[in-house]
Amino acid sequence: MKDPARPPAFWGLAALLVAELAAAAAVAIVLLVDLVAAEPSSLATALALTVLVLIAVAWMAVTIVGLLRGQAWVRASAIVWQVLQFAIGLGALQGSFAQPAWGWPIVAVSVLTFALLFVPSVVRATQGRGSREG
Repeated sequence: MKDPARPPAFWGLAALLVAELAAAAAVAIVLLVDLVAAEPSSLATALALTVLVLIAVAWMAVTIVGLLRGQAWVRASAIVWQVLQFAIGLGALQGSFAQPAWGWPIVAVSVLTFALLFVPSVVRATQGRGSREG
């Protein structure tokens, strides 16, 4: 057997990262549709936001592929993403346009995913430093 069985915490982390990817992809689709169907008040801002979200989708997809390959760099990538996502969630909870209905889930998923990144079995499962060629 080439790779040892992956622990449940690893698969929990993978599931949360896939859920985050799906959410980011959904936001990207909405932004793309709005860009085409609606007239933005600032085309430059709408384009920049759409491009940033598409970059985030690509980032998450690459991170998930690296996770499934057991590579060590994914922990750093996922930690950075969780910090950014946590900040987005906190921002959604504040101000006159606060949206706690989606702010709290973002914060909760960020904290849970962040914690899973430091579970010893997940750290062991993601210690690969190069390609997995035999």
